[in-house]
Amino acid sequence: MAADLEVVNLFIIAGGTLAIPILAFVASFLLWPSALIKVYYWYWRRTLGLQVRYADCGGYRFCYAYRGKPGMRPSIIMLHGFSAHKDTWLSVVKYLPKHLHIVCVDMPGHEGTTRTNTEDYSIQGQVKRIHQFVETIRLNRKPFHVVGTSMGGNVAGVYAACYPKEICSMTLICPDGIRHPCETKFDNHLQDLEHSNYTLNIPLIPTTPRRWRTCSDFALMSALKSHSSLTTLFTKKVRSQILRISHIVGEPSRYALQEHLHLITAPLQVIWGKKDQVVDVSGAAVIAEVLPGCRVDLLENCGHSVVMERPCRTAKLILEFIILQQDTRGGTKKSY
Repeated sequence: MAADLEVVNLFIIAGGTLAIPILAFVASFLLWPSALIKVYYWYWRRTLGLQVRYADCGGYRFCYAYRGKPGMRPSIIMLHGFSAHKDTWLSVVKYLPKHLHIVCVDMPGHEGTTRTNTEDYSIQGQVKRIHQFVETIRLNRKPFHVVGTSMGGNVAGVYAACYPKEICSMTLICPDGIRHPCETKFDNHLQDLEHSNYTLNIPLIPTTPRRWRTCSDFALMSALKSHSSLTTLFTKKVRSQILRISHIVGEPSRYALQEHLHLITAPLQVIWGKKDQVVDVSGAAVIAEVLPGCRVDLLENCGHSVVMERPCRTAKLILEFIILQQDTRGGTKKSY
């Protein structure tokens, strides 16, 4: 009987020991979601071999993550979309060779990069800042490959047009900045946003968890089923970004990419989700008409957030394109 009690006590003690970290995890998830998310991204970056660094440029600070060192193959800089951050690319970086030199930077006013109320957040303003970053870390010592999605695609395209000698090739993923023939629901909300003088009373600005889920329907084929504490965290971050929205959707940023397309000389790849409800996929045809030599990859059953929905496919397409351009220039096939 005593032996049986000892066994029971051992199970109770073991159960209690296991329950403590589980309860601590649940409590941190409910009470401190931002801290938990930071730990999650820190662990993911560490697993993938990325390191976080800061680049100071005359009082302005950029935060970025990188992996690998510049070598014979072109470096890759990745520019995320509006209200995102450098870790958005982790799911894609996971499927890229570890020896490639990859730089994921927080765009101006986002995450760890400097945010000021006087900053120029127009597409042209962001291009100047990214160029400042590129010069600071000396990424442009040799031509590099630039990847941009959504707003980042707009910036990447204009960057390639303004600094053609620095770009060897580029990938635009569902880029903003195109006057596409078909309007989306998101386009209508942008118009509402302007008419409301950039107030918060429209779905584009998810000020509540419910509106966050509505907004996520635009970007993803399936809505994000996030915990309310996480959606609250995200909505608080978006509230502080009204100034940047007014710069990005206003003139002269709205069609910046299209206005600079004819100046792009680097080989161009366009990746687009066929079910994109934010920036209509018809924009791919607009780009191809101006730059008929570009490569267009359209993804079935995929929305605007290609990086989240098709990370493996995206990485494979980018890598194939880079290898193709290297082979074309060098005449020999390089192993990746």
